[in-house]
Amino acid sequence: MDMPSSDNGSSSTMDMEIQMLPYLHFQGGDFLLFKAWVPRSSGAIAGACIGLVVFAILERLVTAWRSRLEDSWAARTHHLLNHIASSSEISTDEDEKGKMPETTTTTTPAPSPQLIPPFILSHDLSRGAMFALQALMSYVLMLAVMTFNAAYLISILAGLGIGEAIFGRWKGVGAHASVH
Repeated sequence: MDMPSSDNGSSSTMDMEIQMLPYLHFQGGDFLLFKAWVPRSSGAIAGACIGLVVFAILERLVTAWRSRLEDSWAARTHHLLNHIASSSEISTDEDEKGKMPETTTTTTPAPSPQLIPPFILSHDLSRGAMFALQALMSYVLMLAVMTFNAAYLISILAGLGIGEAIFGRWKGVGAHASVH
């Protein structure tokens, strides 16, 4: 079976119909994340914009949720370290009860604060998964912006703003807001 060839070098009429415009525009016809998702009509573009607003709001929710989890993990780690330190003090006191008292008193220096918390598998695997999810969502939004469709850009910015207004106060004191 012979394949039709064209004189202008394009492989199909689909390639001629969809061109990426390298400037901000409101026209339809841009690939949005998938080859099959090419909103062309005003209704399809409006639907894509609504979807991007919701997705951007969810990205801010995941960011706030991750921040709250970071605070929770830090509190659990602090509690765990205090429990370990207090249990080692109790066992040291019990060991010294049977000994003769020493004539000289020695003081042990206070432990220096840990700069890096210990590796706790459940915390660190969850942290990695949350970061990967947050990065994935940010990259999806970035790919939508890279279509140069101004309607998508405005929708994403509106969604991020709405999401930050709703969920931004959920972030803890030590939280790091990330904008990719």
